[in-house]
Amino acid sequence: MIHEKYQKLVSILQEMDSVVVAFSGGVDSTFLLKAAVDTLGKSRVLAVTADSETYPSSELQEAKELAGRIGVNHQVIETSELEIPGYTENDKNRCYFCKSSLFEHLLPLMEKEGFKNVVYGVIADDLNEFRPGMKAAKEKGIRGPLQEANLFKAEIRELSREFDLPTWNKPSFACLSSRIAYGEKITIEKLSKVEKAEAYIKSLQIRQVRVRTHQEIARIEVEPNDMKIVLENHESISKELTKYGYKYITLDLIGYKSGSMNKVLS
Repeated sequence: MIHEKYQKLVSILQEMDSVVVAFSGGVDSTFLLKAAVDTLGKSRVLAVTADSETYPSSELQEAKELAGRIGVNHQVIETSELEIPGYTENDKNRCYFCKSSLFEHLLPLMEKEGFKNVVYGVIADDLNEFRPGMKAAKEKGIRGPLQEANLFKAEIRELSREFDLPTWNKPSFACLSSRIAYGEKITIEKLSKVEKAEAYIKSLQIRQVRVRTHQEIARIEVEPNDMKIVLENHESISKELTKYGYKYITLDLIGYKSGSMNKVLS
């Protein structure tokens, strides 16, 4: 079944003829990029990564290295989500504004470079999640070949492993803004605070972490097996995160959950 889905993906990409891939360096966009290059050839694929304040510099560096490994033409463009009208207010449509702006950067680039489509790494799992960015993609004619081929995250990881992609077991990642509670204004200071806090906790050999920010409260999400590490290092973690401006440091006993901030949405 999984290889039948991959063949469907190949057929979708062949029909597209040439693509600009919105490439973050995450599990899904890396697999999509690899599949596109294998199917269409390097000359008909362009990877584009947005460099913005909402993603850590380490993610940009990894995207550059992955593009080099795949051997594809790669461009980095500078964007600023904090300058997008409606974004910093941080309501439930934040991701709509972000994706809409990204695609507005990619579509002219597609035309300038002579490509026929812009694609991004939306997957089958996202159909069951709150993803306002999908609306922006639909409005602008941006396609998601992985979702069209009905590929789920677990299948993408399995195929990535077969294709020897180092991202096959990479932790899922989302922009730093997703750590800030809805309705709380997004600022560069808060994004920096989150980035430093998560980097410190990861340095304790914790693979997956989110530091959800509720005003002055840090709600730390890690996988259940890693909670012991957090508790063993609670003093150093509290001291470090207090330096970044948090006044209350908490551990979420439910554990890491993608999109947990969406629980407050109806």
